[in-house]
Amino acid sequence: MTETGRASREQVVFEGLHGVGLAADRWEPDDRQGTVLLLHGGGQTRHSWARTARRLAAHGWRAVTLDARGHGDSEWSPTGAYTLDDMVGDLLRTVEALDEPPVVIGASMGGRTALVTEGEHPGTVAGLVLVDIAPRLDPAGQARVRAFMRGAPHGFSALEEVAEAVRAYSPRRRLTSGLEGLKKNVRLRADGRWYWHWDPEFLSFTSDPANTSSDRMIRAARHVTAPTLLVRGRHSDMVTAEAAGELLGLIRTARLVEVPAGHMIAGDDNDVFTREVQQFLSADVTRRSDRFPR
Repeated sequence: MTETGRASREQVVFEGLHGVGLAADRWEPDDRQGTVLLLHGGGQTRHSWARTARRLAAHGWRAVTLDARGHGDSEWSPTGAYTLDDMVGDLLRTVEALDEPPVVIGASMGGRTALVTEGEHPGTVAGLVLVDIAPRLDPAGQARVRAFMRGAPHGFSALEEVAEAVRAYSPRRRLTSGLEGLKKNVRLRADGRWYWHWDPEFLSFTSDPANTSSDRMIRAARHVTAPTLLVRGRHSDMVTAEAAGELLGLIRTARLVEVPAGHMIAGDDNDVFTREVQQFLSADVTRRSDRFPR
C-alpha cells in the first residue's frame, strides 16, 4: 500500500459514561476524507492499532485509537463497571465528541460494542468493520481467551515472560517492536513485577453471559444498515465460517473477507488487514458519504 501523505499525532482524552476518562491517540491528516475510530479487543490497548492508524491517516482518514475503560491509559471504573452497556455508553459519548459519524473498526470486544451500539442506536456510525467477531462465538475459543487473561494473576518477573505468554497464546504473531514494545501492554508495579495493563475487575466482563449474549447481538445486527465489513481470521478459533455466514444473513449491507491469520488479526498480518480496510473505506464508505454530511 502506497502512502499519499503524512499526519500529525496527538494524545487526547474523551469523557466516557459517568465521567470515566478515555485515553486516545488521534492522527489528523491535512486533507480529511472522514474519521475512523478504532476499538481494541479485551485485554489489549489502543497501541495495537498504531500501524493501521498511521497508514489510514496517510490516506486522508482522521484515525482515533481509543483505550477502553479499565485498559491502557484510560481510567479504571471506580465501581468496577465493565458491562456491555458501559462500553456502549462510552462509545456513544466518544462519537458525540467527534464532528461526524465515524467508521468504527472494532476487534473482538470492540467489535461487539460497535455492533450493538449501531444496532440499538442507528446512525451512530458511517460504517462498521467487525474484526473476528460475530454473534455466535466458538466456546472453546472463548475459554482459551479467558484462560490467557486469567493466566498471570501475580504478574511476570521479566518482560521475557510476558513475550513468552503472548507467543504461547498467539504463535502467528510477530513481536515487531521487541521487548520494549510490550511495555505498552503491561505496567511495572511497586513489587517489581509486570502486570497486564487492565483493571483486574474487568475480568468479570468476560465471565458474565449478559455481556456476551448472542441474542442481543443478533437483534442488534438485524437493525444495522451501515456499510459493514466482517474480517475473519482464516485460522480463527473464535469465529467459524458458519458464524460468519449467519452474520452476513443478518446484516444485508455486510460483506466478508478472510485473511491468513488467527483471532488477533491486526497483529498476525497487519499489512493484509490494513489493505482490506482501506479498500472497504474507498469502495463501500466513501461513495456513500453523501448520506453522512459533515
